[in-house]
Amino acid sequence: MSEVVLSCQNVHKRFKEGELSVDVLSGINLNIKAGEQVAIVGSSGAGKSTLLHLLGGLDNPSQGKIWVAGRLINRLSPAKAGLWRNQNLGFVYQFHHLLPEFTALENVGMPLLIRGLSPAEASEKAVSVLTQVGLGQRLKHKPGELSGGERQRAAVARALVTEPKCVLADEPTGNLDHRTAEQVYQRMLELNHAVGTSLVLVTHAPTLADRMDRTLRLVDGMLMEE
Repeated sequence: MSEVVLSCQNVHKRFKEGELSVDVLSGINLNIKAGEQVAIVGSSGAGKSTLLHLLGGLDNPSQGKIWVAGRLINRLSPAKAGLWRNQNLGFVYQFHHLLPEFTALENVGMPLLIRGLSPAEASEKAVSVLTQVGLGQRLKHKPGELSGGERQRAAVARALVTEPKCVLADEPTGNLDHRTAEQVYQRMLELNHAVGTSLVLVTHAPTLADRMDRTLRLVDGMLMEE
């Protein structure tokens, strides 16, 4: 049986503000296997981004357990969770979140430096991945000097440069026009296949979801297989 790289069991998320309490997620169970590509769809406000944040250990559930690469991430200290994320997960968001004062090469190489690679090793690997996403001629450009599509491709390269177990992508092409979105998405899938990592994609686009191995719909706080 394929290795399970990301898993959650009976996950609930409740937001409270004063006397107001809202249940966003209600008993989520999910297994993501090695190399599997899964789309999560649903209406705005259904809790898709909330679920992705929980899966990535960026927030803790109100109840339930989440495993990343076999480790119970929501029971780790913030420092240990951050280290485990760096070793096993990659993230791509609707907005690129590249650091504006650094070049594309420096942005993509940063997760490798955090992991402990030497500057030379990090640079070599970052150049390779940036070249694979079509940015081999834009290495020294800062985010402000790149187009929207180029910035997102750099963000994809940053997510995959560490060859993580799983990439969590939250509407990664939602801020782009259709043609540019298709180009970025295709590059992401190609690099994803090359690295062999799993992909969990939150999207509103049926055409993107249809290209995944399976699609899950978030309705009333619960995941349903499409």
